[in-house]
Amino acid sequence: MLAMLMLTGVSFAQGFPSKPIRLVSPYGTIGLPDVLARLVAAKMSESMGQPVIVDNKPGAGGIIAYQIVAKAAPDGYMVLLVADSDYAVTPALHATLPYDPGRDFTPVTQALRGTFFLAANSSLGVNSVQELIALAKARPGLNYGSPGSGQTHHLAMAQFAIMAGVNLTHIPYKGVAQATPALLSGDVSVMFVTLPSVLPHVKAGKLRLLAAGSAQRSPLMPDLPTVAESGLPGFEARISMGFVVPAATPRAIIDQLNAQFVKALKSPDTETRLVSFGMEVVAGTPEQFAAQLSRDQEHYPRLVRQIGLKID
Repeated sequence: MLAMLMLTGVSFAQGFPSKPIRLVSPYGTIGLPDVLARLVAAKMSESMGQPVIVDNKPGAGGIIAYQIVAKAAPDGYMVLLVADSDYAVTPALHATLPYDPGRDFTPVTQALRGTFFLAANSSLGVNSVQELIALAKARPGLNYGSPGSGQTHHLAMAQFAIMAGVNLTHIPYKGVAQATPALLSGDVSVMFVTLPSVLPHVKAGKLRLLAAGSAQRSPLMPDLPTVAESGLPGFEARISMGFVVPAATPRAIIDQLNAQFVKALKSPDTETRLVSFGMEVVAGTPEQFAAQLSRDQEHYPRLVRQIGLKID
């Protein structure tokens, strides 16, 4: 029976794709996720001979898009763009969901990996992680911003506070577009940020980068120490995006999709465009992405419990 199922999957894969593929995105039509989706969709449409159509389904922390794909036929014709912020964090924030990430999806490939940088308003007068920790201990309740409660920026700062043993006050905003000006004005003192969003302000002297949240120093800022090497070993704050399909999708189909995504992501013009967002193109195997998602599903729920954060 197993051999018959495997042969059926291979036979089905030989005619794949025979119709358009739907790439569902939990995000709107602006920003890095949409750029990623449309770049790979265009490349894959050319390579596969069938349209790959980006279908934006924003809202509800990704729940709408996830539910659509979880209920789709496992035939490779519907793919979901995922990020750690919705794949691992959203389930930790909700008591019930209409899907189970670990049960309802199968990884295809990780696409991007990015680094959060710890930035401070220059008027705060700190130049390092250790100086920030010392100031936070002297001034309990020092505030920090984020683009929203439960966003990975927020959780990174909450993790920082726990590991540093300091009491910080969270000021959530409705998005990066609102949180960044608050950091610039000094309404909030510190925040985890992506490099492209603040680099002009760093060069102008309005903001100061204190450390990179990555496990190793970022190639974007090789002289900047990491948070881990600045006194908080084991700390890591990053961004991850990739693609999954409904569970039970035949492995032969997954392998075809993986090869197409990797080819699209590694094309020089696509990679150059994505690197301009401060991201690293990963484009690995399904197993590598599965391992990363598994680590996220352990880390973020544990952190959410530690800070007592719940939406419902």
